[in-house]
Amino acid sequence: MSERKVLNKYYPPDFDPSKIPKLKLPKDRQYVVRLMAPFNMRCKTCGEYIYKGKKFNARKETVQNELYLGLPIFRFYIKCTRCLAEITFKTDPENTDYAMEHGATRNFQAEKLMEEEEKKIVQDREEEELNNPMKVLENRTRDSKMEMEVLENLQELKDLNQRQAQVNFEVMLNECKELEQRQKEREQEEDERETKEMLDRALVKRLRDSDSEEEGENGPERSMKHKAYNPTDILTTDTNTGPQTSSSLVVKKQKVESWERSVGGMKGRGALGSLVVRKKPASSASAIPQPACDTRTAPGAVKPVTSTATPGASISQTVKVQNGSSLSLLGAYLDSDESHSD
Repeated sequence: MSERKVLNKYYPPDFDPSKIPKLKLPKDRQYVVRLMAPFNMRCKTCGEYIYKGKKFNARKETVQNELYLGLPIFRFYIKCTRCLAEITFKTDPENTDYAMEHGATRNFQAEKLMEEEEKKIVQDREEEELNNPMKVLENRTRDSKMEMEVLENLQELKDLNQRQAQVNFEVMLNECKELEQRQKEREQEEDERETKEMLDRALVKRLRDSDSEEEGENGPERSMKHKAYNPTDILTTDTNTGPQTSSSLVVKKQKVESWERSVGGMKGRGALGSLVVRKKPASSASAIPQPACDTRTAPGAVKPVTSTATPGASISQTVKVQNGSSLSLLGAYLDSDESHSD
C-alpha cells in the first residue's frame, strides 16, 4: 500500500529554479503571536488594570535601526481588554526586561526600584573607597558593628522562639475544652436541681390543696370521731348494759333504720301498719321509781327494771332505749297485741 502523504516532489527534466520569482517581503513585516503580559500595567484610555500573565493575541515586528550587541529588538502590539485601545511595549535585552512604549503605564514595582537603589549604593561606595583608605576603614568598622547587632537580634529571636516552643498549645486547647465542658455540666445540674425543686413545691402544694378539700368534705365525720363524750351521754342508760356511748347509740340507730326500711315503719299505712297496734303510753304512776328490792331474792326472780323515760313518751322510744335489736322490737309488738286483745 502506498503512502497517502507524499514527501518527495516530482521535478521535470527541464526545471530551472532561477526562473522562480523571489517573494519580496517588507522589512517591518508583522506576525501574529500568542503571549502573556510581562508586567502589570494600566490603560491610559479607560484606566483598566492589566495584570501580569494576561494572555493576548499580539502582533510582533522587528524594530528598525535598533540593536543591542547584535541582538534585534522586537515590538509587540496588544489591545486593552475593556476599550480595545492599542498598547505597545518592546524588549529590553540590556536589563533582561521589557520596556513600556505607548498606550499604558507600568505599575509601581518596589522590588525593582530597591534593586536599582542597592546597585547605585554599591557603585558609590566602591568609587569612594578607591581613592580614600580612611573611608575603607570606617566602612569596615561600621560593617562589623552592624554584624554584631544583627547577631544579637538573631539570638534574641532564637530565645523567644524557644520560649514559645515550650508552650504546648494542644494541651492548652484541651484544658479550655475540659473547662467549658465542666461549666456546661454544672449549669445543667443546676437547671435540673431547680426544676426538681419547682416540681416538689408544686406537688406539695397540690397535696395540701387535696388535704384541705378532704378535710372540708369529711370535717363533720372527723369531728364526730374525735369529739369527746358529752356530759349528758351518761344520762342515756340502758336497762341491761348501763350508760351508752355515742358510738353505740349511732349503731343502734342504724339498726333501727335498717329494720324500718326492710319491714316498715310504725307510722306507715301499709299492710304491716294495719296489723301492728301501737301500745298506749304508760301512766304517770308507772314512771315513779320503785324502791330498791332486796338483792337476796329467790332464784328465778326477775329484777325490777329502772327506766329513765319521761311520762308521755311513746313506746317506740322506750323500745329503742331498752334494746336496739330487731328481736326485742318484734317481742314488744307481740306484747302490745296480747294486751290489746285482753
